[in-house]
Amino acid sequence: MREAGRIIAFAVRKAFRALEQGITTRELDDIARRAIESEGAKPGFLGLYGFPATACISINEEIVHGIPGDRVVQAGDLVTMDCGAVVDGYNSDYAVTQVAGPSTDEKDDLIDTTRESLKKGIEAARPGNRVGDISNAVEGHVLPRSYQLVREYVGHGIGKNLHEPPQVPNFGPAGHGLELRPGLVLAIEPMVNVGVWKTRMLDNGWTVATEDGALSCHFEHTVAITEDGPEILTLE
Repeated sequence: MREAGRIIAFAVRKAFRALEQGITTRELDDIARRAIESEGAKPGFLGLYGFPATACISINEEIVHGIPGDRVVQAGDLVTMDCGAVVDGYNSDYAVTQVAGPSTDEKDDLIDTTRESLKKGIEAARPGNRVGDISNAVEGHVLPRSYQLVREYVGHGIGKNLHEPPQVPNFGPAGHGLELRPGLVLAIEPMVNVGVWKTRMLDNGWTVATEDGALSCHFEHTVAITEDGPEILTLE
């Protein structure tokens, strides 16, 4: 899983180095796919549940599961790439949000808040803690900053399957849920909205967007619980 994590971090970063006005989401997806395969891994999302691409690429008010295609990235777009790789039957899951070209204070603050909330959640992923401690750490960072957390879509366990128990919400009280023990691997993924937390499904049956059309941001790491604390697997 460390190798799958390294490869997917490499692939997403390589795709985002090409992120600029005028590139299509399909071109970004192609870069990620070629990078994954060049490292001897398989795309984890391609064909999963019928998904037609290597990466989920979501823009602005889109939260998750954006389908790459002919859409052209515009200057200032908030772009999220969520992607996975498989090595020897084991999965990784990773998401990053970045602005294409010039940003704004609003977008920078949203990105910083989401990234930092993921960090807080990871810090709580220690043996003896519970899933709710991760959830509460994320929520405790986001809500005081007047953002909202998506509730219909949450983090999850990961291993031989991309999605395994337990669910890892980004909200809720501490001290609840499954006890964290060494060997457990989780995909922790806060999804933070500028407006309301509620979502809507777009006509393609895949892409989830904010109900009110406000911006959304998404960061994710695959994290192993070890005796020494959390180990982030999705690092180059």
